[in-house]
Amino acid sequence: MNNNRFLGLAYLSPFIIGLLVFTAIPFVASFYLSFTKYSLMSPSKWVGLENYIDLFTNDRTFRKSLSVTLIYVFITVPLKLAFALFIAVILNYRLKMINFFRTAYYVPSILGGSIAIAVLWRYIFAHEGLVNMVLSAVGMEPVNWFGDPTNALFTITLLRCWQFGSAMVIFLAALQSVDKSLYEAARIDGAGPWHIFRYITLPLITPVIFFNLIMQTVQAFQEFNGPYIITQGGPLKSTYLLPLYIYEKAFKSFDMGYASAIAWVLFVIIMILTLIAFWSSKKWVYYAGDKRS
Repeated sequence: MNNNRFLGLAYLSPFIIGLLVFTAIPFVASFYLSFTKYSLMSPSKWVGLENYIDLFTNDRTFRKSLSVTLIYVFITVPLKLAFALFIAVILNYRLKMINFFRTAYYVPSILGGSIAIAVLWRYIFAHEGLVNMVLSAVGMEPVNWFGDPTNALFTITLLRCWQFGSAMVIFLAALQSVDKSLYEAARIDGAGPWHIFRYITLPLITPVIFFNLIMQTVQAFQEFNGPYIITQGGPLKSTYLLPLYIYEKAFKSFDMGYASAIAWVLFVIIMILTLIAFWSSKKWVYYAGDKRS
């Protein structure tokens, strides 16, 4: 019995070591560093709440970055979830070559976060890129996608929405788990496709909608590759998300203490929004056996 226990711990040891070295220890260390002035070239110096006070009172860049991040998240997450659910509903039908289409729609979620795709996105929306070529071909004026602050943020948002594959697969699994007899009973009663979707499908998949909402919100707050590769946070810091600010403070200014403080503010924001989502879920998420009306 003891040998089996040690064997099990041996199998788990790579995960436990990785969790401690790459997650737990950096997590605690960053919390301590957020109360210090620390660069890679000199020892850390305890400054208490000075970093946090500077963030909220003197740092205009932080306030700008925070507002851009919140706008980005509150636009991107609903659009991505709606589009993923829309595609999942279509792929839930029994069509010819349906497995091919399901795979094809999932591929962007695998490639979307890579550096190569971000570079490709930059060339597609360049002044003489593919999108403007299509607009010119139909008689429309080319758009300055990266030179205008509103267009630049919209372009980054599109890249995030394009990575809908993972959410779509989860939605598809939820749709396929809905009891088909409920649909048959609704059709017998004369319900149309919209009423079936609104009053049967949506309530039954709300746990999955809630899961995707949490996961996509957390991921959106951590977005880095797209804004960094495509716009470098510009123009006028219109795509300067908080992860970019953390990166520049940590690895360009070498102000690790200040960067850690920003990271912890970001963590607290994510935690608060997650708690609000869990609180609100009591009103709109319905689980099997739930007796609420």
